[in-house]
Amino acid sequence: MTAALLLHRADGAPVSTSFRMAAFGKDDPFARNREIAWEGPGAMSAGRVSFIGELDVARFPHTETIVVVDGELSLIAAGAAPLVLRRGEGAVIARGTALRIQAATRSLFVFCAAAAELANQPGITPLRADKNLTPSNSLPVEILLGPAPQCRSDNVFKDELTGVLAGTWDSTPYHRIVRPHRLNEFMFLLAGAVRFASPDGSVQSTRAGDAIFVPQGAPIGWESSELVAKFYVVQEVRA
Repeated sequence: MTAALLLHRADGAPVSTSFRMAAFGKDDPFARNREIAWEGPGAMSAGRVSFIGELDVARFPHTETIVVVDGELSLIAAGAAPLVLRRGEGAVIARGTALRIQAATRSLFVFCAAAAELANQPGITPLRADKNLTPSNSLPVEILLGPAPQCRSDNVFKDELTGVLAGTWDSTPYHRIVRPHRLNEFMFLLAGAVRFASPDGSVQSTRAGDAIFVPQGAPIGWESSELVAKFYVVQEVRA
C-alpha cells in the first residue's frame, strides 16, 4: 500500500483511508465533527471535518490549515471582513485568533493542524491559487528518473514554533525514485495529476481536487506527466 493517505476525492468517491472521530486537543472547536486520519510526532494531525452552524472562538487553540471541498465556510476574524471559502479554497488559522466560523448549509473541509504550547501571531491567512509564484529550488539530480523540473512557490505562512510552512507550489512534470519523505506534508491538488508509488510497486493515482497527506519518513515516489499545482502544508519533525 502506498503511504499517500487520501483524505478526499474530487468526485466525492469513498476513500480507503481510515478515519476516527476525535478532538484535536481539549479545546478543539470542531471536537464533535473532526475525523482524524493521521496524528503523529510534532503534534500534527490531518483529516476532515463536516460542519454546519456557527461557532464563536475567543482564542483558536492551535494552527490549522483548511481547504473546503464541499459547501461554503465563512471565517470572520475580529475587526476584519469575512473570508468566504468555497470549494477548492483554503486558509490558515493561526493559534490565538479570535473569530466566528459560519456555515449556513453543511460544508466539508480537509485539514492539517499543528499544536504548540506557546501562542503564535493571530490572524487568518488565505491560500492563493494563482498569485506571486516565484522560482524555487528543483530536486536533487540523484533522486530523479528523468529531467529536472522547474518549480515555483508562494510561501504565505510560516510558524517557527511548530515548523509549519504553508502556501502554493507548482512544477513541470518529473519522475522521482521511491525514498523516505523528508517532511510531514499535506497537499490539495489544484491542477494536474500525480502517481504516488510505494516500495512494493503499488501506486496511488490522484488528480486535481484530491487531498493527500504523506507522513515524514514514509517511503514514496512521485510521477507526473503534466504541470501540477497544489496547496501545501509542510512540517519537519526533528528527532
